[in-house]
Amino acid sequence: MAKLKTGRHTSAIKAWRKSEKLASKHRGVKTRIHDTAKEFGALVEKKDLENAQKMLPKAYSLLDKAAKTGTLHWKTAARRKSRLAARIKTVAKNPSVK
Repeated sequence: MAKLKTGRHTSAIKAWRKSEKLASKHRGVKTRIHDTAKEFGALVEKKDLENAQKMLPKAYSLLDKAAKTGTLHWKTAARRKSRLAARIKTVAKNPSVK
């Protein structure tokens, strides 16, 4: 990009460019988390607890990495991990419940 005539807005342009790049990166991470959670939910719905148990560490890893890099707040990641564990626990304890 060519430098502006006055140098007043160059830092704002750079900040905008950086925020766009970071938002794109975060969007990809959040999409992977969302897709994994949906896949996990489908396994729990089908009562396929063995495969759901295998998928749980993968989901935890994605959430932990997102929290570490700042894509998600660490408490948000902890809350989502807790909800995933609670879903599998309720189905394991009482198979008739969704």
